[in-house]
Amino acid sequence: MSKNQRPWIVLPTLISMALLLAFLGINYLQPPGPGPFTPRPTYPPPRGDIELYYAVKVVLTTVNAALLIFLLSAYLGMYRKMKSPFTIGLMVFSMILLLYALSSNPLLHSVFGFRAFGLGPFAMLPDLFTCVALGVLIYLTFRY
Repeated sequence: MSKNQRPWIVLPTLISMALLLAFLGINYLQPPGPGPFTPRPTYPPPRGDIELYYAVKVVLTTVNAALLIFLLSAYLGMYRKMKSPFTIGLMVFSMILLLYALSSNPLLHSVFGFRAFGLGPFAMLPDLFTCVALGVLIYLTFRY
């Protein structure tokens, strides 16, 4: 396998593994709900919508984490070749975004006993924008 083909084989594998992990997490962990310190609403929230939004958020943050691991490994390979301080900056940037993706994943929240409540579609929009930005970064990294 040539070096030009390797990223395009590894990337779909990482994304499919992330989607499988997200699917398993959504189906086998308790769905998000109000936590112990959340005040009770005066009306019942629409459960189907909230569960859908958080399921999409789980998928997006897991895919973002996979993309960031991919980018971080690509930048590490670049740094080994060039020893550029700019590449170190890209690696730090990728690590910080990876920490963001991991810490904003509702699966991690539910593992530690916290439950999200009520943001609706606004809960997943930042992760959608992050996913688009990561797609652009991956394209630019391997295009030039």
